[in-house]
Amino acid sequence: MRLLYTLLWGPHVPALILLFGAFCTVRGRLPQLGAFRAMPAALSGDGKAGGLSALSALSASLAGSLGVGNILGVAAALTAGGAGAMFWMWLSAFFGMATVYAESFLAARYRSADAPGAIGYVRRALGKVPAGVYAAGCVLSALGMGTMAQTGAVSAALGRFAVPGWVSGALTALLLVFCVAGGLSGAVRVTEKLVPFMAALFLLAAGAVLFLRAERIPAAFAAIFREAFTLRAGAGGAVGIWTALTVGVSRGVFTNEAGLGSGTFALSEIRGKTPAQIGAVGVLQVFLDTIVLCTVTALCLLVSPTPGDGAERTLSAFAAVLGPLGETAVSVSAALFAFATCVAWSVYGMEALRFFPAFCGRVGRAVYVAFAALSCFLGCVLPFSGILTLCDAMNGVMALPNLAAVFRLSGEVFPLFSRKRKQIAKKE
Repeated sequence: MRLLYTLLWGPHVPALILLFGAFCTVRGRLPQLGAFRAMPAALSGDGKAGGLSALSALSASLAGSLGVGNILGVAAALTAGGAGAMFWMWLSAFFGMATVYAESFLAARYRSADAPGAIGYVRRALGKVPAGVYAAGCVLSALGMGTMAQTGAVSAALGRFAVPGWVSGALTALLLVFCVAGGLSGAVRVTEKLVPFMAALFLLAAGAVLFLRAERIPAAFAAIFREAFTLRAGAGGAVGIWTALTVGVSRGVFTNEAGLGSGTFALSEIRGKTPAQIGAVGVLQVFLDTIVLCTVTALCLLVSPTPGDGAERTLSAFAAVLGPLGETAVSVSAALFAFATCVAWSVYGMEALRFFPAFCGRVGRAVYVAFAALSCFLGCVLPFSGILTLCDAMNGVMALPNLAAVFRLSGEVFPLFSRKRKQIAKKE
């Protein structure tokens, strides 16, 4: 198992994702900035029949990425890599915006009924077998990162209120079955109501912490930059920087999913928009996920330092400033974030099943939903650290063919010559 993890998600894979984002940023001449200029047009309108509006698709993609990684995962990253891990999460997000732009652009162009989302462009670029590997990886990731890792963190958070793990798992599993029965359209009806509420609840609690500890915010930013670059003791310092880098990038991918192509299952269903505009919506998803939510979480943890890791550290940090009310707000937020991710990723896995005709029928979908519900339950009773290791490995199964496909088709997204750029713009 350890060898498989190293091959699929050793330090080389997060580094590859970071370098690939840099490649897209340079070749696309900072497409992140152009995407922000295109966002007003990209987000306007109600969408066309047979598809999703941009805002609905954005809520679904945010539901998939705004999981426990934004709250509890940030604490794990800061514990393992120090405050400097946050800097590398920022850098990962900045370059990740360019990657997600390319993924969303290509998914909008090459999606089909039997190859939704990223599967369409992976098949176009690499062939049917790599597309099948990617689709299988998506199904496994949906059962791992999308459900198991999420409910495991919820169980840890609710455990502080004497809620047994099996109770948390059973309730989440039952709610999941109810919400995903209608497929992507049914899930969107849940996420477009849930995402604004849960984000507002968490930001309200975090805003109160930062307001009451405002004098410590400059020192928190200073620690992020200092610990990201400072060589404290020769080789030991270099190892510390490498740890901060790999942990920061790994947790950054865990939260914003840049390099995995997962958000394309929702974004490629937008109708009435050009691929470039759909790419801009993908950029906004990464910005809100990591630059906004993860930064707010990290600052709260740094201005209110407490011992522990993951759920314990996060809950204690808010309780130290806001008392039981802060602890309750974060616990509820973590539970809602996790459930939204379970819903979105379960639908991503269901969409990926379309690539396998033998499993995409009514019986196959029912079996898949049953496994997703079981994963929710198991996530509440298995060790959280072991679950994260498994999830990272499954991320690698998606990331490697996805990055290869985007690289091969990158000339369609980022033409090297201005004349070609104008020709593509006219076609859109």
